[in-house]
Amino acid sequence: MSGLLAGKRLLVTGVITDQSIAFSVARIAQEQGATVVLTGFGRMSLVERIAKRLPAEAPVIELDVTNAEHLAGLAGKVQSTVDGLDGVVHSIAYAPQSCLGGGFLDAPWEDVAQAIQVSTYSYKSLAVACLPLMKQGGSVVGLTFDATKAWPVYDWMGVAKAGLESANRYLALHLGKQGIRSNLVSAGPLRTMAARSIPGFEQFEDAWAERAPLGWSLTDQEPAARAVLALLSDWFPATTGEVVHVDGGYHALGA
Repeated sequence: MSGLLAGKRLLVTGVITDQSIAFSVARIAQEQGATVVLTGFGRMSLVERIAKRLPAEAPVIELDVTNAEHLAGLAGKVQSTVDGLDGVVHSIAYAPQSCLGGGFLDAPWEDVAQAIQVSTYSYKSLAVACLPLMKQGGSVVGLTFDATKAWPVYDWMGVAKAGLESANRYLALHLGKQGIRSNLVSAGPLRTMAARSIPGFEQFEDAWAERAPLGWSLTDQEPAARAVLALLSDWFPATTGEVVHVDGGYHALGA
């Protein structure tokens, strides 16, 4: 089998619709020779239906990253479909509505704590749950939205993403001796289900498309997905703790 990911065994989280970055990751990974296992949360029948739209239907495992039993049993369930993992994709984020859309000063701690547990702490939780299957090393890749800046309406999700970017560096530190790399892809705004759940997120769209040096498509998940897959491949053997921007170059500009 040929392809950038020939023989790789990958766990991909966060496939909710075929417009999600995670779906493009799973699809292109299969096209490039990988075996893919998916996780889903909540609407499992929906995830299973979406899985059938891949080039090869992928098994789906239920995973709530806030559930200790789910995390403890994840390796065993994955191992029933593949004998190990070479890569893990974290495409998981959630914040209650109080934490988004301009409510930064009013969001209660209970809601903020949920956003941080699901969007930040779960990166470490997922990686640790998969460690028993990554005895030969491998790569963990997550998705962020440039947390070096404060964005209108993004509020506590922006704080959670800043924590994710820091957790990525610490995961790189603590997993490096096991040959496991940890990196993030910082994608520009995309019209995914997650973006549509953020009130006012369309404020980013026009400015991004106009100002990004390379231009920017709000509906093309493939550039971000390809970056994720490159980081999962063997072509970045000495890169860890990194944030790779896939945003048309917008992050590099000033006013």
